[in-house]
Amino acid sequence: MSERIVVDPITRIEGHLRVEVDIDEKGIIKEAYSSGTAVRGLELIVKDRDPRDVWAFIQRICGVCTSTHALASVRSVEAALDIKIPLAGHLVRNVMLEAQYMHDHVVHFYHLHALDWVDVISAASADPEATSKLAQSISPWSKSSPGYFKDIQDKVKKLVTSGQLGIFANGYWGHPAYKLPAEANLMAVAHYLEALDWQKEIVKVHTILGGKNPHPHFQVGGMATPIDINSDNAIHAEKLMHVSKLIDDGIKFINEVYIPDLLAIASFYKDATYGGGIQNFLSIGDFAPKDFNDVPSYRMPRGAILNGNLNDVLPVDPEDPSEIQEYIDNAWYTYDGKDGGKGKHPYDGETTFNYTGPKKEYKNLDTDKKYTWCKAPRWKGHPMEVGPLARMVVGYAAGKKDIQDIVNGTLEKLGLPISALFTVLGRTAARGLETKLIADWGREDMDALLKAIKNGQTTTFDSSKWDPSTWPKTAKGGGLIEAPRGFLGHWIVIEDGKTANYQAIVPTTWNASPKGVGENQIAPYEASLMGTPLADKEQPLEIIRVIHSFDPCLACAVHLTDLENKQTTEIKLG
Repeated sequence: MSERIVVDPITRIEGHLRVEVDIDEKGIIKEAYSSGTAVRGLELIVKDRDPRDVWAFIQRICGVCTSTHALASVRSVEAALDIKIPLAGHLVRNVMLEAQYMHDHVVHFYHLHALDWVDVISAASADPEATSKLAQSISPWSKSSPGYFKDIQDKVKKLVTSGQLGIFANGYWGHPAYKLPAEANLMAVAHYLEALDWQKEIVKVHTILGGKNPHPHFQVGGMATPIDINSDNAIHAEKLMHVSKLIDDGIKFINEVYIPDLLAIASFYKDATYGGGIQNFLSIGDFAPKDFNDVPSYRMPRGAILNGNLNDVLPVDPEDPSEIQEYIDNAWYTYDGKDGGKGKHPYDGETTFNYTGPKKEYKNLDTDKKYTWCKAPRWKGHPMEVGPLARMVVGYAAGKKDIQDIVNGTLEKLGLPISALFTVLGRTAARGLETKLIADWGREDMDALLKAIKNGQTTTFDSSKWDPSTWPKTAKGGGLIEAPRGFLGHWIVIEDGKTANYQAIVPTTWNASPKGVGENQIAPYEASLMGTPLADKEQPLEIIRVIHSFDPCLACAVHLTDLENKQTTEIKLG
């Protein structure tokens, strides 16, 4: 006898996600279903537009992942037209992407995921003196005095006694799955608040190099970022030094706050062995030091792992129509007027809505039929996990020394085997370790940019193929990027200088996709939930932990639009 539990919406994510699970009499999840509950359609908005303008529309897919969508878009057009961007433009893009990772991962850890492991209410009973000793034992971070933690605790107590928890409302406080001592909870709450202040600073990298944040400016052919160290109207020496300092400050915060907190919290949850999922991992690769097209130089290597086999990194060709395909058998779309069947590579992809779900409020999904707006992307027919864990696993298996060293060192500190990676804890830890690596790469790329400028390489834009009259009649290209949440691909088909077809497969579409056709077609979210034990079915904290470990972005996966009224959404109050 099974019981259905529904969590809708999953909060502390970007977008709208519904999860339903069936549990047995012991509280173990037997089956799981994830449903993106908004409709996708940005691909239709950019049809027939000038390809050079598409990035500005398509980055509005999301308010968090803006720069990654813009970068994927311009890369797709550059691939189609065989445009090679200048070194300075490439390095500016790298630094902006690295800053995006630093911001995104820290915000996810503290503000979207930490409260799944940290009991805020418990912090009110902590000893500030003991909290100070704990903090100073794991990090040299300066904000660690007893008085500092006492001030933070007083704020928490004020919230608790008022009965109005504000940003900490609606948590499962006191849940038996929380294991941190009160002092560790108080330390984490303090750093939660500090991270709110820090994240406002690191995004200034985008405002300086890209003009603004969110939605910074990019450009097909490079960057719309003039560099002249002597001009007040360009990126001059003072602005470059400001960016450099922001990177150094970010490295300090990550090394002295984020990583110590991650390791301290993980040490109490080493038995969180659930949430591993399918153990198929896909990385498209990124962060080339000099030229994005130089795939062998990627710091994040390209490759695929099947069934957790770290001895065999499989090659990946995103242009091969037999490798990457999207299926719609369980999603509310049609292909060529049909409800399902053969998958399509993005070059031939189609975005045709066919909602067949309930018209009114409903109790449960009809999971025997179509049940989500997420399509089902597959690599050579396999469901694949993408994201930080996938990148770290592929990099580890590919022999990348910096990745192997940080993974092995962390596992040794925690006294865990390599198999611990394939858990909800491993997925969360992988994101933090990746952040440390990328922050260091940000320092390297900023140094390389400063060196290039010193050597007179200040050009950030190549205009040689800007005139559409020089373009071929038909061209197509894939814009590939490792976004913070995983492999992001934008594919464009250009005909007569206009966008004839545009398709995007985003990280959350890979991870949140529905069950596919045939055997072993359970995708990451659903597979990771299966087998997870619930300590309290009325407060399904473990479901939230597993889903949050992926850092979902349903706004990216199911873009919201209204083709009849030409508006994105309407909210009425009162």
